[in-house]
Amino acid sequence: MTERKATRTVYVKNVAVGGGKPISVQSMCNTDTGDWEATLEQTRALAERGADIVRVSVYDQRCVKALRPLVDQSPVPIVADIHFDANLAIGAMENGVHKLRLNPGNIENRADVARVVACAKAHHIPIRIGVNAGSLPKDLLDRFGRSPRAMVDAGLRHVRLLEREGFEDIVVSLKASDVPLTVAACRLFAKQTDYPQHLGVTEAGGEGMGNIKSAIGIGSLLLDGIGDTLRVSLSGSPLPEPEAGLAILRALGLRRDRLNIVSCPTCGRCTLDVGAIVKEIERRLGGEHLPFTVAVMGCVVNGPGEARGADIGVSGGGKEGVLFKKGRLLRRVPAATLVDELVEEIRKMQANPKD
Repeated sequence: MTERKATRTVYVKNVAVGGGKPISVQSMCNTDTGDWEATLEQTRALAERGADIVRVSVYDQRCVKALRPLVDQSPVPIVADIHFDANLAIGAMENGVHKLRLNPGNIENRADVARVVACAKAHHIPIRIGVNAGSLPKDLLDRFGRSPRAMVDAGLRHVRLLEREGFEDIVVSLKASDVPLTVAACRLFAKQTDYPQHLGVTEAGGEGMGNIKSAIGIGSLLLDGIGDTLRVSLSGSPLPEPEAGLAILRALGLRRDRLNIVSCPTCGRCTLDVGAIVKEIERRLGGEHLPFTVAVMGCVVNGPGEARGADIGVSGGGKEGVLFKKGRLLRRVPAATLVDELVEEIRKMQANPKD
């Protein structure tokens, strides 16, 4: 993997974005923000599933008033998503949000941009500029079409509006529903600035294809060393989004705060029900903070080698499983008690990680 691109660091409350800090996972509530109790409930559910930062739509004064109790009780930083209205942005900041998602070019009056920036400075609140390929300025579309150049120039145009007011606590996202366009735009932007990037493929669809598009787009950029925070955007309930984001990071070795299960694709040689074992491990331990790699291998062909390379693992061997821990053969285990004994060993490692 390419070394991560050096970017500035901005702080979303206590979550550092950029500067080589751990890549954070975001999601967005789909509740009525004005109903702060329902929004808080969903925020907590997203946090439990791994969201480090949660965004909410702020589209009227009722939403603004709901932010204070939401922010005060949220387990994670809250981002206010605002369009066009400087007064909503200022109200959100005065009610405690930790970050704005706002395009200053969509605020017609420069004096209003200055008011927003002054408030952001006073409250130490960063601003994310979000460029969407579906809503680019007409002059850029006329010159460059729907292209990486048009997206990057749109982002830089918004950036300059904030820089002119002496504001640089900025994160930028460049998203399209087209995966290659998203990747090309983010690569081009990374060559031109050191602002942190928020990664994602917008309008990716539902679970299934949406996950695949996001994994390809976000994963390609992360392999390039580009990206400081991310959101997997899925239609419908946002609850699967944080887990999908974490899965991308774990697959690339960028997060080790959940179990990483390595399991064989299975074939006719299998002597263990690998699929069932994996599902049971995930059911029992999948939501916990366990920074271990667990191997589940079905037979003796590749199994022992793969299992020995994990923190802990099992390999099929006749009517039994063979349990390995950090490269050592521990014991043979009856298939009927295999999951119980594997989970017990993981618990021991959790209690004594140096053993």
